[in-house]
Amino acid sequence: MIDLPDAVRAMAVRGPQWQDWVDRLPRLLQTQLDDWALTPDGAPMHGFCSIVVPVRSRDTGPAVLKIALPDEESEHEHLALRRWGGDGAVRLLRAEPHRRALLLERLQTRDLKGLWDIEACEIVASLYRRIHVPALPQLRRLPALVERWTADLTALPRNAPVPRRLVEQAITLGTELIADPTCSATLIHSDLHYENVLAAERQPWLVIDPKPISGDPHYEIAPMLWNRWDELAGYVRDGVRRRFYTLADAAELDIDRARAWVIVRTMHNAMWELTEQDEPDPDWLTMCVTIAKAVQD
Repeated sequence: MIDLPDAVRAMAVRGPQWQDWVDRLPRLLQTQLDDWALTPDGAPMHGFCSIVVPVRSRDTGPAVLKIALPDEESEHEHLALRRWGGDGAVRLLRAEPHRRALLLERLQTRDLKGLWDIEACEIVASLYRRIHVPALPQLRRLPALVERWTADLTALPRNAPVPRRLVEQAITLGTELIADPTCSATLIHSDLHYENVLAAERQPWLVIDPKPISGDPHYEIAPMLWNRWDELAGYVRDGVRRRFYTLADAAELDIDRARAWVIVRTMHNAMWELTEQDEPDPDWLTMCVTIAKAVQD
């Protein structure tokens, strides 16, 4: 039986769904190892909501077995990876969707955190162009998600500790953006940042861990702005803008549309912090507001 890392066991404190998943995880792992005739080949690793075990098999050689928390974000990961077929993304070898189990090619552990952030932005922009392909009908649709989140944003109290001007701006922009029929025309990753790109042998860099949506390519930029936040200390506004324009220009995205989605996404993040946390993190709220302001001229 696989011994779970302490950090994976600690996920159980996040709530009943997490507790149930962590409790079942050793058996899930063993069952999948047996079913696919896999042999563990290294210490388990983990993401925010998954465990990844290096394995070997007679058929595939070195690979990794990933099992994710069964939620709506992980439901269609296998479909996105299969659609990309290894072009710009980690290659899917096998999938057992109802267990959220994926057998993936083994990549290096080196990600984009070690690179200058602007160089990393250029790499990610080049990957956008490879993974942004026509949408899949099975995926969650961005307009439906944003419609729901906009309703939640509208319900935010007027005295919430974020500028009301930005809240109302995000409501207006979100409503306008999802009225465009192209808003659900493209398969997007939706959580593409520095740690979700790994070095590889067959291609220099490959995308991992999609939370796929049928959406708008311009939606992708925001996570590259709020990750590696501490590095921007002392020049926050200029640092955010430099990342933003590097990504949008290198990927040949429309600046106004990309800016609108950054504002919408950061205000959604602020809303979730205020409504889902017993004690909202003031630093996180400040970051959300700062990014929304920084991308605007």
